Amino acid sequence: MGKRNRDNTGIKSEQERLIGYCGLYCGDCSGYQGTIANLARDLHQELERERFADLAKVLSKIPFFKAFKDFPKCCAVLQTLPKLRCRKTCRGNGGPPLCQIRECCREKRFEGCWQCEGFKTCSKLAFLQAGHGDAHLRNLAKIRRSGPSAFLAGKRYWRTTPRRR
Repeated sequence: MGKRNRDNTGIKSEQERLIGYCGLYCGDCSGYQGTIANLARDLHQELERERFADLAKVLSKIPFFKAFKDFPKCCAVLQTLPKLRCRKTCRGNGGPPLCQIRECCREKRFEGCWQCEGFKTCSKLAFLQAGHGDAHLRNLAKIRRSGPSAFLAGKRYWRTTPRRR
């Protein structure tokens, strides 16, 4: 377990500081982990070093390798992926700069949405559904029921298919 350090939010450990106000765990985020960003950066650098764009032009004329005609688009994506890196946690003002969820919790002096009676139907959480399904709602329910320590020790959700109602 991480270093104990109580702050004005009531969050006790470094690991607990990775729990976002919305119930998602920053430690599970590929943007926070940086793996995809690093791999994309490294692959793009290697392709540049090898001058692969020149080879891709030649290969794209061969029917079997016609997909290489889109190589510039591939490079544009590789150059953009590192921008998904998130160096700060939610509690450190990472993620969306004007996050309504973070602002709401801070205004209400909540450690997270799990302390709010209306989190299950809160419109501020709705934008998370596109990328996470109902993962945040499942996590919030677990934290509300069992607390942050039990949440960290058990199964956490990052991306799910929403449950049918």
